[in-house]
Amino acid sequence: MNTKPYVRPFPRYSWWLTKARYVRYMTREITSLFIAAYTGLLVIGLGTLADGKGAWDAYLAALQSPMGVAFHAVAFAFAVYHSATWFNVTPKAMPIEIAGKRLPDIAIIGAHYAVWVVVSAALFLLSVGG
Repeated sequence: MNTKPYVRPFPRYSWWLTKARYVRYMTREITSLFIAAYTGLLVIGLGTLADGKGAWDAYLAALQSPMGVAFHAVAFAFAVYHSATWFNVTPKAMPIEIAGKRLPDIAIIGAHYAVWVVVSAALFLLSVGG
């Protein structure tokens, strides 16, 4: 008689590839690394701004290089994915009740997208001087 308990084989490093839901979750988590890297890039920019005009000009030149533009494109794509996936799970993380009735998921998601569009438009108008 075998006294060892049965242990189901489980992929140690590729478990998240077993279901599409896990892949979406891990992709969202990986995008947060790019958000953190972009945040670090902005903090470095503040440091170069404090160091004077020469350092700031060098920082801007680095951002305008092909690698800088490519990083911005990838970071932007990941930021959009990260934000959209978060907005889509918000009703589960933050269910809202009004007068004892739960607000429909589409209303919560739609409100997040609407605020995102309004804030983005306002920042765009401020950046172009309008």
